Amino acid sequence: MRLKLRCTALLALALLSLPAFAAIQARPGTVNYVEGRAYLQGMLIRNRDVGTDSLNPGSILSTRNGKAEILLTPGVFLRVGSHSTVRMISPDITHTQVQLLRGRAGVEVDEIHPENDLQILDGGVSTRLLKTGYYEFDTHPAMARVFSGEASVQEIAGRSTTVKGHHQIRLEPGVASRSVGFHIQDAQNDLYNWSRLRSKYLAENSRQIAREYAGASGYYPGWYWDPYAWDYAYLAPGPFWSPFSWGYSPPMWGGFYGGYGWGGDFDGDGGGFRGGGGGFRGGGARH
Repeated sequence: MRLKLRCTALLALALLSLPAFAAIQARPGTVNYVEGRAYLQGMLIRNRDVGTDSLNPGSILSTRNGKAEILLTPGVFLRVGSHSTVRMISPDITHTQVQLLRGRAGVEVDEIHPENDLQILDGGVSTRLLKTGYYEFDTHPAMARVFSGEASVQEIAGRSTTVKGHHQIRLEPGVASRSVGFHIQDAQNDLYNWSRLRSKYLAENSRQIAREYAGASGYYPGWYWDPYAWDYAYLAPGPFWSPFSWGYSPPMWGGFYGGYGWGGDFDGDGGGFRGGGGGFRGGGARH
């Protein structure tokens, strides 16, 4: 009897020592963060709905004076600006398509593979995102802007135009538009700044979880729920930096980077070195 009680106590202690984030995975379309007021199928998204509400095929998410972050394929974040509306066309991992119906949306791509068919439909034109980077789309006028990365814009008779970093293109069905260059500083807006801040917080959360998972067995890349920040963070197969130059580290590194990393610094603010340490911040209060 005494041995049985001891074994039970040891089992309970082992379970308590497991990371609180273990094995809780998200699927494409999951609502990861809301600031201000956002609605899914006309229903207000509340704090308790974050991490569980998701966009199925045909689902519509809209914002008023607020913003929302949606998980797409692992390592890809869709951010919806204020007074904007998006529709989920397909949440499949190999074919992910979202339609921007109104306003502005940004996409941070931290990981992408040749098998991923990641598309944003805007103004009747489909744009496929090909590389890691940061992208924004507007509806008035319909425009795709590539801050960093590379995109393929579908045009007439199946032809496409490649748009590289620091370039933008008008989206007009049946019209072969040319991309033009732009200055990053001139294109920064409220959604861009919010996306950059969210990216920083997510990198900090990911490094915190990486420290929790250091040396743990059974780890595999993907979304992991962070009960402190109350959102999903991304754990990658290796160290990398977001398009905003925030550093991530996977569990096998045990948070080696300690909250610092060198990155591309495409926004031209004079440096790629980022600090910050661990943290559980979420980018603002939810309502």
